[in-house]
Amino acid sequence: MRILFDTNVVLDILLDREPFATTVAYLFSKVEDGEVLGYLCATTITTVNYLASRVVGAYQAQVEIGKLLSLFEIAPVNRPVLEAALQSKFPDFEDAVVHEAAVHVDAQGIVTRDLRGFKEATVSIYSPEEMTRILRMREEASD
Repeated sequence: MRILFDTNVVLDILLDREPFATTVAYLFSKVEDGEVLGYLCATTITTVNYLASRVVGAYQAQVEIGKLLSLFEIAPVNRPVLEAALQSKFPDFEDAVVHEAAVHVDAQGIVTRDLRGFKEATVSIYSPEEMTRILRMREEASD
């Protein structure tokens, strides 16, 4: 299952934003275990670095970026992605870019807490809680 994780979800775990961090930690563990092929949008990496460096310092932010790069595949943001985002009906350009990057890598879903921002999506959109339920049901079915 190829899933792209939105920036807000990544920040939840890196900045230990409760009550969200625990659920996201479970999802990240599924990426680490190989049960989910996790993607991050290339712009997520730069945004996370910028925001995390302001909270935890530049060195620690780079350490965290290194961890993300070892765990996730990166969905590129290139000219076709940006042009598709511009032509989309998304009201927010950043959400459009994330969506089009997911489309570009053939992701089966996007995990985000910004469900309203992805109303125009052609890719399935899941809250972290929804994705957790799906993965737990899969676990139970395979037992």
